[in-house]
This record gives sequence, structure tokens and C-alpha cells, in this order.
Amino acid sequence: MAYDKKYMELAANEAQKNVGTHEGGPFGTVIVKDDLVIAQGRNHVLSSNDPTAHGEIYTIRKACKKLGTYDLSDCELYTNAYPCPMCLGAIIWANIKTCYYGNTAEDAEEIGFRDDNIYKFMNDGCQDKSMLNLEQHDHDLTIKSFESFADNAESKIY
Repeated sequence: MAYDKKYMELAANEAQKNVGTHEGGPFGTVIVKDDLVIAQGRNHVLSSNDPTAHGEIYTIRKACKKLGTYDLSDCELYTNAYPCPMCLGAIIWANIKTCYYGNTAEDAEEIGFRDDNIYKFMNDGCQDKSMLNLEQHDHDLTIKSFESFADNAESKIY
């Protein structure tokens, strides 16, 4: 499918619903398959006290439930803002191949969101310990579940 402005308008409308509420930030998302809206949603971080309740995550969960699969490879995602690193990862894990966005990470930063800082942290090799102290320990202990998974013929890679 090609870009269709009507779906971005739906995403923008979802985002606008949060303005002036304590639901979450101004972020909205729509997932489309075969020119049909499968799911739409918005950010619920504040109302759910869940930092992962971003619009993209919320809408991916709804779409997966509706379609009965974790594989959204036949879908496209419309979001009013460039996805944060967590959401970008979820979009990739869901196998969505096209993501249309409106606002940039810099636009989000200008209204107080720190997406751009997280991207900078990652681009710098996750070395800024004032943002996150990331340490590896006990690899010999933790690798065992990976080895067991790899040895199990019934394990399913997603």
C-alpha cells in the first residue's frame, strides 16, 4: 500500500484526544492492513502508570489480539510522531515493514519529551552512566536458558 493521508489524520486525531487530559502524551497510532483500520490507539502512560504504554505499543497489542498473531508483516503503521527507541523496536519485532510518521524526535524534544536523548545515548554506545548504568554479570549462569532453548526442537523463533 502507498501512504494515505486519511490514516495519518486518524493518528493525529488519536494524539489530540490526549491534549488536556491526564491519559498520556500527545501520541496516536493507527495500524492498517489491506486498506482497513485494524487498530488505533494513543498513549496511556499517565493513566496506567506504565512507561511502556506508548501509542505504538498499545496499538500493536490491539492489532495482534484482533488478528490472533504476533506477526503484523502485512500491516502498515501510521503514527503522529517518530517512534521512540522502544516503539521502534516493537514495530520491528512485530515485523511491520512500513511506518509513516509526522513529527520528528526533535519536535518531541521541543515539547519536553526525551526521545532524542535516548537515541543519542544509544548512538554513543550506551556509555552515559548518568542516563543508565548498564553492566553485564554472570554470563555463565544466564546463558544456560539460551542453550536449553537452542537445544529444544520445539522452540519457536519469532
